[in-house]
Amino acid sequence: MTIAADAVYQGTSEGEPRNTDHPAKHIEDISAMVDFISQYPDVDPERIGALGVCGSGYTLGAAQQDKRIKAVTTLSMFNTGRVRRNDFADSQLDMVQERLQQAVEARAQQAAGGEVRYTGDIPHLSEEQLATLPFDLYRDGYRYYYEDYAHPRSTGRYTVASLAKLMAWDATDRMDLLNQPLLMIAGSVADTRYMTENAYVKATAAASKQLLLIEGASHIRTYFVSEYVGQIVAVTSKFFTQQLAHAACFVFGNRPRE
Repeated sequence: MTIAADAVYQGTSEGEPRNTDHPAKHIEDISAMVDFISQYPDVDPERIGALGVCGSGYTLGAAQQDKRIKAVTTLSMFNTGRVRRNDFADSQLDMVQERLQQAVEARAQQAAGGEVRYTGDIPHLSEEQLATLPFDLYRDGYRYYYEDYAHPRSTGRYTVASLAKLMAWDATDRMDLLNQPLLMIAGSVADTRYMTENAYVKATAAASKQLLLIEGASHIRTYFVSEYVGQIVAVTSKFFTQQLAHAACFVFGNRPRE
């Protein structure tokens, strides 16, 4: 049995302001999924595993706290807190305080009944404009989320006020608390690979751990390229079979934003 859900404030889940991105509440969503799936009579609560896709830093955060999760797999792990704090590839370390100031100003505006400020809206880009983007994640992500697999509610935006919570959080801060078996998967040429490797090194208490690099794969292409997906499904299935045997599982990852 498998469960997947939209995070609070996102998609068809409730919560206002829409598109608030709150790490602690996303982690609580995952524990709530464990609550929910555990109520089914055919689910053995000792055999619950978690597969996190992209935003799986939250899955790691949940597993650090919730020991009902007996085994953890991440695919193309994205550490949202680190990226919102430092920007992608730690490219804007000198602007951390400026972004925090923007976040608190946006929160004050909301608290006073003013307009909710958003960031991250994606404009239409031409092929020429796409070619100028600095990272494969941005180029591939635009094509995946806004062209080939576009969803009518997907905008990519989040509230500016969210930045304050995001920037103070990091998926790897307490990796020493994660003591379950761990499988981490990333593309060998993914420009997000550094996030997976950083978390993997810090998982010093994991009962067992394995890092799998999918040769030739970038971040987004692990989602849909048949050659890569086949490898990922095979190794993930083997991992959960070995660690859990006939497990219940839930999936937490990027979902279309409303």
